[in-house]
Amino acid sequence: MALLETWRNLAYGDGLDDKKKEELWAGYFQIEKGIYEQILSNPTEVITGTVKDLAEKYNTEILIMTGFLDGINESLKGYENPIETMEEDTEVKIEIDPEKLYYNMVEAKANWLYELPQWDELLTPDKRKELYKAQKASGTVRKGKKIFPNDPCPCGSGKKYKKCCGKNA
Repeated sequence: MALLETWRNLAYGDGLDDKKKEELWAGYFQIEKGIYEQILSNPTEVITGTVKDLAEKYNTEILIMTGFLDGINESLKGYENPIETMEEDTEVKIEIDPEKLYYNMVEAKANWLYELPQWDELLTPDKRKELYKAQKASGTVRKGKKIFPNDPCPCGSGKKYKKCCGKNA
């Protein structure tokens, strides 16, 4: 079984009762925060190695590192690691795109991560505010202007909507 499947079964599956799941996630979030503090302290560093190497580097278990790699995968510069098929000896690379990472942390509602002090050196307060607002707006559904039968047709034909595209509506 691939590492990711094992991690997801443990973290999201039915194998643990609610209390154990809560403990697992509380521990995971603390470790995740520590890893991000290190990565964000040197954001231009390209981190490479096997999953096992990175788990050792960040002093954590392989499954926790798997969960971390799953979480950061969409915030990397121009590539993604093969997380679906990843094993202990799979070579992975972490090269963050700070703006994508910040945006994704906001999306995940991970305020313990997007409020880290390391962000002060990486993104200006205005940029962080802009990314925050962009992410929040991305989930907002806006209705278009209502078209009435006697309005000009939006297709540009010059006809009334009811005589043009509104016929089939």
